Amino acid sequence: MEAMGRVAVVTGAASGMGLAIARHLAARGDRIGLLDLQGEAALRAAADLRETGATAIAVQADVTDRGAVDTALDKVRAELGPIRIMVTSAGLDAFERFTEITIESWERVLAINLTGTFHCLQAAVPDMIEAGWGRMVTISSSSAQSGAARMAHYVASKGGVIALTKALALELAPHGITVNTIPPGMIDTPMLRRAEAGGDIPKIDKLAPRVIPVGRAGTPEDIAATCGFLCSDEAAFITGQVIGVNGGMVL
Repeated sequence: MEAMGRVAVVTGAASGMGLAIARHLAARGDRIGLLDLQGEAALRAAADLRETGATAIAVQADVTDRGAVDTALDKVRAELGPIRIMVTSAGLDAFERFTEITIESWERVLAINLTGTFHCLQAAVPDMIEAGWGRMVTISSSSAQSGAARMAHYVASKGGVIALTKALALELAPHGITVNTIPPGMIDTPMLRRAEAGGDIPKIDKLAPRVIPVGRAGTPEDIAATCGFLCSDEAAFITGQVIGVNGGMVL
């Protein structure tokens, strides 16, 4: 079994936490498939990684479309090899009062955050079962643990990701596959800054020191470091866990 240079697919890899995770895994020698709906941004990110000496390709796909996910992963296999690591970072937030959530909005958020996670994990798992080794890390949300007003659909979808992670951990453990989830706290990403700009959350620079014991918002690299460990050989005895990366925020 290859100790390094494994093939890792990261979804939502064109920006934010997904991009930081892709960079972290690439820096340790993994071959990276960057999957994102934003194809041009993914292409630029993959090109940037290759300039550092990494092996990386971009694949455009909508995680809600199973056919597109299957096609994307087949491209990764053809160019890089069998998939050993899957990190599901693609996600969509939404801010709406519960009484105003339309069925279309509800279904869209769940399709991306929960069903999209299902598609990517199920499409990748045959490679891991065949190898007798695999690492799956889902990105959930601390809001699934604490709740969040005006985010019922988002919170429900991320709660589902945590539950899915725990179920798969039990089912896949006999195959040498670990499945863990990271529920980020307040992480300074483009998605969070969009929420700030839209008035959906208070100013991050003022809020973070008041609610986070370490006194700052997290960075995508904070998430990437934890994810990298969970994807390593050293984390072989860790599975089915919810690894909070939140600066000590009380949930």
